Amino acid sequence: MFWIILFATISGNFATHFGATSIFLSPEYLGKISVWSFGLLGGATGVFAMSWHITTFIIHSKRVPFFGATRHSFLKYCINNSIIPLSYLITFGIAATRYLYTYESATWRISFYLLAAFYTGYIVVLLVSFLYFFRADRNILKVVLGTIANPSLIRDIIPYDSLDNEFDIIRADTYLTNIIKIEKIKQPSEYNHRFLNAVLRRHHRNAIFAIFFSICSLLLLGIFMEQPALRIPAGAGFLVLFSSIMSAVGAFKYFLRSWEIIGWIFIFFLAGIMAKYRVFDLRSIAYGMKYASVSKPAYSYEELKNIFSDSLYLHDKQLEIQRLEQWKQRQPDNKPVAVIVSVSGGGSRASYWTFRCLQYADSITGGALFKNSIFITGASGGMIGAAYWRSVHTQHLLGRIGDPYADTFQQNTGRDLLNAVIFSLACVDLISPFNKITVAGRRYSKDRGYAFDRELIFNTDSLLSYRLGSYQSVEASGLVPKLLINGTIINDGRRLLFSPQPVAYLTRSEHSLGTAKPVIDAVDFARFFEHNDPMELQITSALRMSATFPLVLPVTRLPSEPEINIMDAGLRDNFGTEVSVRYAHTFRHWLRAHTSGVVFLNIRDTRRYEPSTIDAENTMSGMLFDPLFAIQKKWSSFQTFQQSYFDDWIQTQGTHRLFTSITLQYIPQEQDKSASLNFHLTQREKDDLMQSVFNADNQEAFETLKTLLRQGSE
Repeated sequence: MFWIILFATISGNFATHFGATSIFLSPEYLGKISVWSFGLLGGATGVFAMSWHITTFIIHSKRVPFFGATRHSFLKYCINNSIIPLSYLITFGIAATRYLYTYESATWRISFYLLAAFYTGYIVVLLVSFLYFFRADRNILKVVLGTIANPSLIRDIIPYDSLDNEFDIIRADTYLTNIIKIEKIKQPSEYNHRFLNAVLRRHHRNAIFAIFFSICSLLLLGIFMEQPALRIPAGAGFLVLFSSIMSAVGAFKYFLRSWEIIGWIFIFFLAGIMAKYRVFDLRSIAYGMKYASVSKPAYSYEELKNIFSDSLYLHDKQLEIQRLEQWKQRQPDNKPVAVIVSVSGGGSRASYWTFRCLQYADSITGGALFKNSIFITGASGGMIGAAYWRSVHTQHLLGRIGDPYADTFQQNTGRDLLNAVIFSLACVDLISPFNKITVAGRRYSKDRGYAFDRELIFNTDSLLSYRLGSYQSVEASGLVPKLLINGTIINDGRRLLFSPQPVAYLTRSEHSLGTAKPVIDAVDFARFFEHNDPMELQITSALRMSATFPLVLPVTRLPSEPEINIMDAGLRDNFGTEVSVRYAHTFRHWLRAHTSGVVFLNIRDTRRYEPSTIDAENTMSGMLFDPLFAIQKKWSSFQTFQQSYFDDWIQTQGTHRLFTSITLQYIPQEQDKSASLNFHLTQREKDDLMQSVFNADNQEAFETLKTLLRQGSE
């Protein structure tokens, strides 16, 4: 199964849209593609191949009994079992050469060096592995014969009732020796079964020790996960994870044999008990806030209704009007243009594209975009780019950095985030209950959520290393735009709102005021968790919750009663449109009285109204399963079409058209070669995203934005 996944991935037939091909064919180590990244990937491929050899040797060697009487039998087993690994190595070389040339602009010479490093890493792992088995095999016959000669120990080696069991023997007439020479095999009847069983069991124990040693090595690496030099490429991380799973299954089969099914039932039962009593938890946490609270807030409708009351709605609305007044006083015009920014989700693709659009638009408008922006919201990867853009320009205003348009900031948004996550998944998450870290004086467990946070801080040169409350004063003074980060509460579908400013007016609709049972469709994080130090929350944790793509990042639990679980904001709204429109509607009277217009700047990492590929249901599996996955596959289209009704609302606001909507879309230069949806970008994808701002439709949108902001300053 694992080999099928690998072949399908490197050939571009599996998870291509999510960038699976790139993490294998253009691996990164320490932020760049190099001989080291390919060497580590080759080594991990060697580990995977050896794990496969060991596991299948443990499970199937008894079906080829002549191995029990053959010197260096494991080496000979690997040689005769290498058709699939050799095929993969050849296929990888061809696919990687083509991919590097097409997507990374690598010359043939560079590709040769990279592939040489890959095969060198593979060979080194094989040599080290075989060196171990050569030493283990050296005295194996002497030990086994001595053991068998002692009748009192026979039962410890193999039960009497299984000595005469018949083997499900695979027919084999010849085999390749370690010098690639064809050797004829004796007939199984010529071997003593008791002797063969004893020898093979000894081989198995050697193999089990090798598995145990490799798993311990992984756990040891996980303890030092914060050292960048110890984080292997994402593709290598997947191979290590596959190896661990496969080795564990092999060991399980070896020790339990016919009791295997009962063993698996027991393991799942034990895991359930451990999860129930929190020995381990597959969910992550929000770093910085307090979890060990005496009184956890009750998450219920009655409690939410009491907290987010009519009076609080009006109170927070008035505070926001005061913030808007502060913003207006900083503008050189009596009635400036206000900009509301909405960004879409989409992993590193959306982050890179969002930052590119905001940086480009701000530069061509002479800094007017940042100065005129009052509110920024959205989902997932887009929010990472938007938060970084705001941080860069805020630090520039405070005099802490120089040129805010320096190319290095754009490059930082394209740095890899996937390696750390996959490395943690393979090496850290299993021991996270025992692997602790101190943040703001509090002890937390490390997992791939923590790895993501740390890598995001490292990639952005610590400009995203701040708490939720750090920007509270500069936001309230109107110096910088308000940033609202969203998450989705998967318990019931409500939206979770992260902001240092009170935002009760976004937790319910305006028409619900005065009703007995208002619909509370969102929760103000800071208000709801006021006793859990919400302002100490690391902003990277809030961004991670907004970008929690299933399986890649863990669900985050928050300390309420019952606990609420947070996932990607895109589950509720992947474009930020709903929150932006509610914000504009809530303050429409103030905006009409104090601005010359409001620009909705929508930044999408996909094309608007582009028809999705139509799946022809001409197979039985398609007829059965396509309806089940329709929502998952077409979720973006569903949201786009539903939110088009907001355009109608925008057109009805006032005779002088208070609101204007501008959409910037990532439009790939080649339609079938869009940047992938994950936390890793190739050089070709980065170049494509950079060039997309010059698309004719986007240039027209930029000109419209520039004209509107210029008119507002006249």
